[in-house]
Amino acid sequence: MLKFLMLRLKHASLPELCYRARQRARGAGIRRMVARRLLPLGIAPVSPEVLLGLALPVFRPEGSPAEVQGILSGERFTLNTDRYTLRQWEAELSGRGGAGGAGTPDIRAVWEPARLQHVTLLLAYLSGREEGENLPAVREFARQELLGWLDANPFLQGPHYRSAMECALRIPVFFYAMKLLDNLSPAESTRVGEAAYAHALWVEANLSLHSSRGNHTVCEAAGLVFGGAMFRDAERGRHWLARGIALLGEELVRQVLDDGGALEQSLSYHRFVLDLYWLTADFLEGSGLHDCGRWRSRLRKGEAFLGAFSSPGGRLPALGDSDDGHAVAPGLAPAREALPLPKSGCRAFPAAGYTVFAAAGGMRLTFDHGPLGMPPLNNHGHADALSLTLSLAGNDLLVDPGTYRYNGEPSWRSYFKGTAAHNTVTIDGLDQAVQETGFIWSNPYGCRVLRREEAPHGYLVEAEHDGYRRLTDPVLHRRAVVLAARDALVVRDSFTGAGEHHFDLHFHLHPEAAVTRDGECWHVQRGGSRIWLRLLGEGDLELLHGGESSPLGWYSPAYGSKVPSKLLRCRKSGACRSTSFGTAIGWGDAPDISWMEALGGAL
Repeated sequence: MLKFLMLRLKHASLPELCYRARQRARGAGIRRMVARRLLPLGIAPVSPEVLLGLALPVFRPEGSPAEVQGILSGERFTLNTDRYTLRQWEAELSGRGGAGGAGTPDIRAVWEPARLQHVTLLLAYLSGREEGENLPAVREFARQELLGWLDANPFLQGPHYRSAMECALRIPVFFYAMKLLDNLSPAESTRVGEAAYAHALWVEANLSLHSSRGNHTVCEAAGLVFGGAMFRDAERGRHWLARGIALLGEELVRQVLDDGGALEQSLSYHRFVLDLYWLTADFLEGSGLHDCGRWRSRLRKGEAFLGAFSSPGGRLPALGDSDDGHAVAPGLAPAREALPLPKSGCRAFPAAGYTVFAAAGGMRLTFDHGPLGMPPLNNHGHADALSLTLSLAGNDLLVDPGTYRYNGEPSWRSYFKGTAAHNTVTIDGLDQAVQETGFIWSNPYGCRVLRREEAPHGYLVEAEHDGYRRLTDPVLHRRAVVLAARDALVVRDSFTGAGEHHFDLHFHLHPEAAVTRDGECWHVQRGGSRIWLRLLGEGDLELLHGGESSPLGWYSPAYGSKVPSKLLRCRKSGACRSTSFGTAIGWGDAPDISWMEALGGAL
């Protein structure tokens, strides 16, 4: 924690230090008011007229009967952590002890069920149906869940108030409940409104600004919009509403880049941020509170960006951090503007730093030549410069192994965000930047595209990164990717620099993939899709399997979950200019590769 604070201070400007001091003072003042039972400062309950004039956002799809029944039977969104462990972690984080051997707490997993998005799913189910069926039972269950959570978590007590973002995500749930739960008594409705007010007050006092700006800021601004709209007949509510709208406008042009890409270098967080904007825009425009037309043009760019990476069904490669968060709830999304699916070809995103190749057979290759993460601390970035992912007909084959966990297992956190976990080259066994904490990096690399052109056989993109400039003998890594035929591509890695080094080339495979070898050619098959890989020139690929003794060769299919996987690796040592890797990758029959060898040597 001390190291984290020192790094934050190192990057803080004088205005930020002043803001932090005011923020601390405001927080202390609110805590004193809570201790003296002065909240909610005598504010009147949410006006029925105001509530009536506010529109419910559209959720797609509405909750299914099976999902609802699961929640009624006790299922919760827990990020793959069992409920016993979550209770133990929550007790420990609340200072009540009782870790009970359940492992080191991961507060992100503890927060997930406290977002109350299981209640949102019930409310979405209620909003789309006429009376009858089991709706009274669902309505009563939602009421009890909501009030029970408020009973168990008094304001500012326990771990669920440590993050303003988490408070902000609950404010829309309070609004949905007040709109849809007609079984709340007047006293209960007042209590839910007061909870919304207290949460908004806390969010306003703890906004993520300056070097903390990111997806947290968008969450908090959206929470202020919902809270401000509910209390807009009071001066403070109008201030929240205006502040939230202004912050969202500022962050949209900052976090959604000119090409639609993500400042945070995370596809998962980009989906989360875009959904928060769609949700809030729908609410504001439906309620007649703000014209979000300017937002929508930027959001369309963001959707086009994600569409370029998406497999059928909307699945995205696990590029950058992901905590599996949702703006509405797992399985629910706000109304988004649909865009046509991208066509075959080569699509460049220069601001975000990606090239996406699409070709015959449903092949999609991503080439990452962007920055490490969101400056100045590079939060949520992975050291994956010049990494590739490849899917075929919707089947992921060459994969980014994902995130696993944020907290509690530092060695695994280090692995999953490190360079060796990605389909690129490590030099001397080091990451391309220096991991200072579980989120903060130092010595960030820079990437630049050297060539992007149509080649005789398809498309050529060449880029380099300088992440190993910090070595005693600095090294530049250059990678050229050529879509060299209708069903094949060539990748060439080369290096410039002084001294001798160790070079490791990695190709991580989906854990469900079957791997076989035929001479110098490796075949990777999954779900009816198959690719082949072979080295061009000297060297050989070796097949490695993940094991508990070494993190190399693991895959995280979802937050809190990891499974052993496989990877192909080639190791070389020598001087930079005499060391290179050439790799041919195809998704048809393995052809005569003589022309590929010639092409690889010419790159």
